[in-house]
Amino acid sequence: MDCPILVWMLFTNREMTPEEYQKCYTVLRECVPSAPVRNAPNDPETMRQMVAFLLPLLMMRHRRVPRSRWRDNITSVGKHWIEQVHNVENDNPVAAASRARSIIGYHTSYDHNLVGMAMTQGRREDVVNIGVGIKEIVSPPGMSANDFAISLYHKLTPLEQSFIAPELGEEVVMRRLCVLLALKQAYIKAIGQPMGFDWSRLEFNIPQKTASGDGRPLHGWEFRVWTSELGFPIPQSEGHVRQTYQCAVAFFRRTRDTRFVWQSEAKDLESWVQFITLDQLLNVADKLVE
Repeated sequence: MDCPILVWMLFTNREMTPEEYQKCYTVLRECVPSAPVRNAPNDPETMRQMVAFLLPLLMMRHRRVPRSRWRDNITSVGKHWIEQVHNVENDNPVAAASRARSIIGYHTSYDHNLVGMAMTQGRREDVVNIGVGIKEIVSPPGMSANDFAISLYHKLTPLEQSFIAPELGEEVVMRRLCVLLALKQAYIKAIGQPMGFDWSRLEFNIPQKTASGDGRPLHGWEFRVWTSELGFPIPQSEGHVRQTYQCAVAFFRRTRDTRFVWQSEAKDLESWVQFITLDQLLNVADKLVE
């Protein structure tokens, strides 16, 4: 199943102004009226939620498809897929077959200042099982990396817990913990499960490059893992804020094995991961309804 994966990562390097927020919220209500996002400009969380819902609109505009010519559908388990609207009167078998192979499956997620969207294109049954996981590599304020990891042991199997033993050092523990959490989040969302799903039912044996659910191998799945390092200047100072995020995509390719792709070089990411900023979205926000 040759379905190419493309990922957009939007860095919210600043907060929206009240005017920008209302402009985006108006677009959201018109184009995605069912989006469960409160109109709360003073709540940064709602801005991230809103951006996640607007990314598919930005993607389709980038493909030069007018808003009136495509429809965002959703499966019974919450998986999104986009189809282009066509003129039935001028339909023909060749065009219909081409459209059937042009369905876009996608999933959006965010953590702190990074909003991501993973997408792929092909037949509907082949593209809906895709998910993206994002975890900032940082422990909560006032909590050490080891204490943070221990607080999340209930989401890990005993084997996974052994990969983040305290004696390995806080940097290693934090990095490995976020890899495991990003992978689990990506898979859970790819299969359309709610976040209340028992994460410990999944096990990722990173050294052996295997994955299982309820003890059964996750055959047919491809997992891509990479790190996003972002930074922005601190207002009214010469300093910069640096943030590092562990990211993962899970996609069901229907193959016989489980495949892991680890991307550490920027040149390897450039072919399928695109980084954009909040300003790039805001510059065309009012045109997303067209």
